[in-house]
Amino acid sequence: MAATTTTSTLAGIEKKKEEITLQTIKNAIPKHCFERSLLTSSLYLVRDLIYASTLFYLGLQIDSFLSSTPLRIIAWLAYGFLQGCVGTGIWILAHECGHGSFSPYQTWNDVVGWACHSLLMVPYFSWKITHARHHRYTNNTDRDTAFVPWMENEYEHRPRYLPAWIEVFEDTPIYNLVSLLAHQLAGWQTYLCFYVSAGAKSKPVPQGKQSGWFGGQQSASHFDPGSSLWTENQRHLIAISDLGLLIVAAANWYLAQKVGVLKMVLLYVVPYFWVHHWLVAITYLHHTHPSIPHYTDSTWTFTKGALSTVDRDFGFIGRHFFHHIIDHHVVHHLFSRIPFYHAEEATDAIIPVLGDMYHREETGFMRSLFETYKNCQFVGVEKEVGKEGVLHWVFEDKKGEKAQ
Repeated sequence: MAATTTTSTLAGIEKKKEEITLQTIKNAIPKHCFERSLLTSSLYLVRDLIYASTLFYLGLQIDSFLSSTPLRIIAWLAYGFLQGCVGTGIWILAHECGHGSFSPYQTWNDVVGWACHSLLMVPYFSWKITHARHHRYTNNTDRDTAFVPWMENEYEHRPRYLPAWIEVFEDTPIYNLVSLLAHQLAGWQTYLCFYVSAGAKSKPVPQGKQSGWFGGQQSASHFDPGSSLWTENQRHLIAISDLGLLIVAAANWYLAQKVGVLKMVLLYVVPYFWVHHWLVAITYLHHTHPSIPHYTDSTWTFTKGALSTVDRDFGFIGRHFFHHIIDHHVVHHLFSRIPFYHAEEATDAIIPVLGDMYHREETGFMRSLFETYKNCQFVGVEKEVGKEGVLHWVFEDKKGEKAQ
């Protein structure tokens, strides 16, 4: 889907989204695609844990086996990348647990998801709760929790985190590159700590209301059981999430005493940042594209939001290590209980029904990440679509004139 999608095409797609029903789409998918197998999912998990354990063992041997400094550097770089890919796969299997698509047994799903996400320093239940809101309100600019874009009239007044003298370079390639690196390396952590990029109405407890254990009514942290992100009956789950993180942090500290802090950084911290780089990039590109609209409360529906999602291709890594999450994400937003190993078949089944409502981007993943981050800055009302509350990306054309 190109950024030059015409207004008439956008209007036609919006009209079709109004007419199509979720049941119509579901009827096109073979029934067995909705079947969840504990055995199949567990075998994928065992495979990934074997990969991770083998790489960890080999990482422990790098400095002993390789006497050449350049070779050791190359080996550690390769280890960090590969372990990051494997860790991302484990993250995605825990994501399956959060959706209930790992197996038909939700208690077991939560045990596995908690263990796997804790291993990656992710607060499982905290993430599960806010991620469910993301799926419930995908591309709703008021209620979505992930990558809600700036409105055109808000963009100039957005918070600034860099010194003013640096901001003057914001239209330069080097600024965009540095900003993108910060987005990739710190985006996940700032979301967990401060709930950045979420919609104004995405919290269940209004700001300023007393809401919990530690007087944390002003908090928007995934780590705080007293945060305004949780209802009263969810707070114990946040504490359980934190317990998992404390256990893994203690294990990392113990191992660091045995093998050395630097080696533990190379073994665990570097892959940790690779995992969360991929997580941020994947989520961002699924919901950010020049031709994909966002909606306000007045026009949003679940089906329209789910269809405003983009499938992309990441080759062998995407299919083998990342469990199809990049390649077949549209169907996942429509029916999140479909396990990843049925996602390709389910996607092939819905494409004829959706027609041009189905979005797939063929541009290379990393190139698309850079270009999308550079061009998709804020959204504005596309008045010619004929409906208030349908928001499209506003960008500058080569002549510096605004275009949509």
